[in-house]
Amino acid sequence: MIEKPRCGVADIITGTTRMLSGKKGQQNHHGSSLFHTADHYEFIEGNPKWPTSKFNLTYGFAPGTRVDAKNPIAQAFQTWAMNTPFKFSEIPNYESADIKIGFRSGEHEDEDPFDGRSGILAHANPPTEGILHFDADEPWGVGTTKGVFDLESVALHEIGHVLGLGHSSVKDSIMYATLGSGVRKGLYEDDIKGIKALYGV
Repeated sequence: MIEKPRCGVADIITGTTRMLSGKKGQQNHHGSSLFHTADHYEFIEGNPKWPTSKFNLTYGFAPGTRVDAKNPIAQAFQTWAMNTPFKFSEIPNYESADIKIGFRSGEHEDEDPFDGRSGILAHANPPTEGILHFDADEPWGVGTTKGVFDLESVALHEIGHVLGLGHSSVKDSIMYATLGSGVRKGLYEDDIKGIKALYGV
């Protein structure tokens, strides 16, 4: 399992959650633990969540974001919107968005550096920090192309963290810790149960 591309925070979450490819064997576990539920989904410790006054969330792309990435990420937001009380809308002003999205390499402004190809794929902050970064050095694409990570699937996973979900032990869940290249996934029953339980809907 540790050889599979994965999120690097299977059991513990600090300020950011990270998805790893698993090929470099990095498991940077430090910080607070997850709260385990009776089902397979998990919440971040303390159950951080967006207040009801912020169910209409905006997102913005950092200047210079690759154009081909915007549509699959927007589709991931739409998928979560169809299964949650949230509505998401893109705004042109990145700095004033509730959720700020960017592609970064190596050291960058959140003090959680990316490590190049075949390492950490992406990371996100839990509510209400609203940061979602993808490693610009990874091979990104859309769909089930061998050797390429499906951008929409990884975005779905990281948005789950942005909304307050931890990892699920259900392999078909989007919040499961591993995701290989050439694999495309959507929301699963466990993901939907988790988000509804967290927000009481």
